[in-house]
Amino acid sequence: MFDKMNLDELSHRLASAVPPGISAFGGDLERTFRGILQGALDKLNLVSREEFEVQSQVLAKTRAKLEALEAQLAELESRIAPK
Repeated sequence: MFDKMNLDELSHRLASAVPPGISAFGGDLERTFRGILQGALDKLNLVSREEFEVQSQVLAKTRAKLEALEAQLAELESRIAPK
């Protein structure tokens, strides 16, 4: 999902941007922002970069295999086609 470090940094930045009177709640506010952000991101059904890269490699291998099978099928069909 979303990188934990980025989520922590974002929640910290949001808490830092709050006006001084409210910033006295610092840690609580940061935890609240983090919880809200995590909940919103979880609903987005995101995948990690690593998972995306793995699936891209699987897709590339599958595509190559399909192309090889299509070429093999075309060759076999040309052999049995009436001349």
